[in-house]
Amino acid sequence: MLRKKHLYDKENNMIPLLDTHMHLVYRDKASYGWTKDIPPLAEDNFKLEDYNTLTEGLGIGGTMFMETGVDDPDYQKETRFVSSLADDSDSGLCGLIASIRPENDEGFETWLNETIEMGVVGYRRILHVVPDEMSQSDIFRTNVRKIGTSEKSFDICFLPKQLPVALELAQACDNTSLVLNHCGVPNIAGDELDPWRKDIEALAQMPNVICKLSGLMAYCAPGTSSLEKIQPY
Repeated sequence: MLRKKHLYDKENNMIPLLDTHMHLVYRDKASYGWTKDIPPLAEDNFKLEDYNTLTEGLGIGGTMFMETGVDDPDYQKETRFVSSLADDSDSGLCGLIASIRPENDEGFETWLNETIEMGVVGYRRILHVVPDEMSQSDIFRTNVRKIGTSEKSFDICFLPKQLPVALELAQACDNTSLVLNHCGVPNIAGDELDPWRKDIEALAQMPNVICKLSGLMAYCAPGTSSLEKIQPY
C-alpha cells in the first residue's frame, strides 16, 4: 500500500504533488544496458539524493519509484535495494512499482508473494522490446490476472503500432488494472495523430485501463515542446 505519511503537508494544510513515475540509476547495484547509447545516461548514476536535490521546492510530497529496465539478471535485486531505501521515512518514496516477468511460470508466484510482503504497489513489464506474442501467450495473461487478484496494478509499455495488442491484453485480463505508460508513445515530433488516436480511443473504453501521461514532452522535436504542442494528444 502507499506509504501515506508523505502525501499530506500538515504545516501548509495542502496535498503536495505525487510524482508517479520516477527512475533511479545505481550502477553499483544493477546493470542498465539500454543506457549505453544515451550519452547523458551512459555512465552516470541518478540516485535518490540527486532526485531530491532537483525537485527541492517544487511541491513534491512523495514519489513512486518505477522500475528502470535493468538487465534481466538484476531486476529482483533492483526492487530489493529500492525497497531498502524506502524503509527510511525521510526518503520521500511512498510506493514501488517492481519489474516482473509474467511470461515465466516458474518462480512467478514466489516473486509476486515476496514483493507483496515488501509493500510493492504495482508491477511493470516493458513490452515494446519483446515480440508481441509474449503478451498474447496463455501463461502471460494468466499471470497478469494473478496480479489483479492480488489487488495490484500492472504497468504496460507499448509503441503506437502495438496498441491493438494492448487492447487484446486488457480484454483478456479485465480483472487487472492496466496502466498504459507514456500515453502510448505518440509520434508528436512527426505530427502523427492516427492511427494512434483511434487505438487510444478504443483503449479508453476499457474500464480497467488507465493512461499515464508521463514523458509526452520527450516525444516532441527538439526545441518544440510546449503545452500547445502536446494538447491534441
